[in-house]
Amino acid sequence: MTYTCTTLASPVGELKLVANGSRLVAILWENDAPGRVRLGSMSESTDNPILLRTAEQLREYFAGTRDHFELELEFAGTEFQKKVWAALLTIPFGETRSYSQIAQQIGNPSAVRAVGAANGKNPISIVAPCHRVIGASGKLTGFAGGLEAKALLLRLEGAKRSGTGMTGDLFEQPIHNV
Repeated sequence: MTYTCTTLASPVGELKLVANGSRLVAILWENDAPGRVRLGSMSESTDNPILLRTAEQLREYFAGTRDHFELELEFAGTEFQKKVWAALLTIPFGETRSYSQIAQQIGNPSAVRAVGAANGKNPISIVAPCHRVIGASGKLTGFAGGLEAKALLLRLEGAKRSGTGMTGDLFEQPIHNV
């Protein structure tokens, strides 16, 4: 299968938007780990409607005029991963959840580490807001785009800490070179 893609300059670096026909399948980071999201061959596209809509909605998000996305998505992964990614889509703009809360939400409270692993493989970053998932202590934890990008996205959204007691971490530090 051949995917179409385009790139988008953003405040968190260059993003590669990837589509499978009329559905968004990935938003990849500029320095994404090879193999984090496995896709087939890609060809550049300047006129794919879903890529154009995605780019426009991301620009609005970064400009602070959009707080949700209206895009057709296609997740490729295990059934467990798909449950985690579906749970990400339920986290409201400006709020955070812990890995434990996501594990409970999907009905598998002991799968906290597996939720973290699935979160790390989320192919549609930002739209499926894995950046809204934080450690139980309130600390920012792993993120494919880097912790500075995660902090920037959370600040952009004015994220509430959902009772995690988050203090003095990257969430509140200034961001440089993002």
